[in-house]
Amino acid sequence: MDTTLWNPLPVRFLEGERVYLRPIGQDDAEGYFRMLFNPEVRRLTGTQHSFTLEGVRRYIEGKSADDSAVLLLIALSDTDEVIGDIALQDINHVNRNANVRIAIDSDNHKGKGYGPESIRLLLEYGFGVLNLHRIELQVFAYNERAIKAYEKVGFSREGVQRDALYYNHQYHDSIMMSILEDEFKALYHKQ
Repeated sequence: MDTTLWNPLPVRFLEGERVYLRPIGQDDAEGYFRMLFNPEVRRLTGTQHSFTLEGVRRYIEGKSADDSAVLLLIALSDTDEVIGDIALQDINHVNRNANVRIAIDSDNHKGKGYGPESIRLLLEYGFGVLNLHRIELQVFAYNERAIKAYEKVGFSREGVQRDALYYNHQYHDSIMMSILEDEFKALYHKQ
């Protein structure tokens, strides 16, 4: 039997130049749990809930069985260091749409293009493999870096949900953005 197939290297589900996306497993639960309590990640994502490690384990188990979502970890290609997570959620195969969310865990990894590269990888999968037509997201108005990153990848602003989030004693707007399959192809699949 060839034992090289069973080596401990992480699976690289979607691979880019500097990052790859891999499935999340129970071995990742503690790191994922810690990321959920990173104050900056919580602020940028509007996370208000408290979590338990056991709850995170159940969430990971549930997501692996959920055919309407793809939850992946973002890792650096050269070191395998996990720097965040990304998800394609609420996948609707009838209407061919879904939404995407992303979180980069550390300020050391922000502003280096890892987020846009990760999003492009997931969009390629969503449009090219899952045959989606529209992928949307919501971002809070105070997260200007993320808005610029989404626009860089090709998302367009569609509207604003005024005062959609109450966080840290203030209301904040939520910006709705989307990208369509043909827009993505025009940007990344030029003939």
